[in-house]
Amino acid sequence: MDTRGAAGPPMSLEGIDHALRRRTEERDRVGGDLLDLDAHSTHRLLTGMTPTGETGRRWDAARAASVTLWWLFDAYRRVLDQAFELRAAGKPDLGALTALLTGPSVDLKPGDVPVEKRSLLRAAGEWVTLDAALARMDRAYREVAETVAAVDEAWGALLPVLDAADAGRRAALDLASGLGAPDPDLDRLGTTLDRLRAAVSADPLGAVSRRPEMDAAAAAVASRRAALERAAGIREEYDGRARRLGERIDEVAAAEREARRVRDTVVVKIAAPALPALPDQAAALRDRLAALAAVRGRWLELAERLADLERGVEDALTRTGVITESIAGLIGRRDELRGRLTAYQAKAARLGRAEDLALAGLYGKARDLLWTAPCDLRRATVAVAEYQRAIKRIGAAG
Repeated sequence: MDTRGAAGPPMSLEGIDHALRRRTEERDRVGGDLLDLDAHSTHRLLTGMTPTGETGRRWDAARAASVTLWWLFDAYRRVLDQAFELRAAGKPDLGALTALLTGPSVDLKPGDVPVEKRSLLRAAGEWVTLDAALARMDRAYREVAETVAAVDEAWGALLPVLDAADAGRRAALDLASGLGAPDPDLDRLGTTLDRLRAAVSADPLGAVSRRPEMDAAAAAVASRRAALERAAGIREEYDGRARRLGERIDEVAAAEREARRVRDTVVVKIAAPALPALPDQAAALRDRLAALAAVRGRWLELAERLADLERGVEDALTRTGVITESIAGLIGRRDELRGRLTAYQAKAARLGRAEDLALAGLYGKARDLLWTAPCDLRRATVAVAEYQRAIKRIGAAG
């Protein structure tokens, strides 16, 4: 049944020609956009596959919108073809042309739609204007384009992560092969990456939430590859690094001897010092270095143990240096008190109190404590402070 309404007053021939030019431009633009959309690589991929999950749901709706879009475009184009036929007549019917270009002239026949999509419009069909048809095409186009763009963005964000991880894993497998040992960790990571790639391929929109898992797998691959690179490096560098490590252990032994020497000095010069336990790690470090020879050839294990031993040696050197400095600090504290006592004695002389018996007594007490071995630092500190306060009182009194 024809449900078209009446058109408005006839347009002029000039107006008809202007409208035909505008509608032709619209038709060409829309047609070009539709072809570009169909040619889009992601659109072609989606068309050739059966996506699942969130992507499948979105694509089903977009595919239905695409059918509607082409259906509307064909109906729109038929009206323009009719209009051009009328315009080409010797004496064009302006009323009929006006009705086609401005009235509800687009016949949306349900029978033209594939059976599974006919529920998109009223079963009885309808007549709409060219503008209304264009608006519907725009809505349908946006739905399809937004879905294609979302999938394209998801693939663009996720696939490079997996590609880089796969490339890293292949490089790591080559390293493992060169070291002559299978690597179960790389096999496990390969299974994980294959599973993630299958998820991204089938449902990129749903797989976006799994980005942290992909990043973790990529980081694990990078870590394993780095470990294998270190192992390959150890195979080439082991002798030199072991020799240097032995030299550093000798430095640890020398530092520990110095710590004992300083401790012995302090025990003689400082009374009842509170000393930290002396480090004694050099022998154990040498044993660990010797034990590395037993795992030579198991390069991954050797790389880990060698790196751990190198850290242990550096830690031992640092710790021994800190302990030595702490012990030597007691001698420094005594020397600092001696210097302070001498400075305040000079101040007493400037105040004209060099012969003051009370001050001389305080000075003598502090000096005896500081220049007697072993020095009682606690009592010496108190004595110097008493001498200092006495001089300050004299200075304040004028």
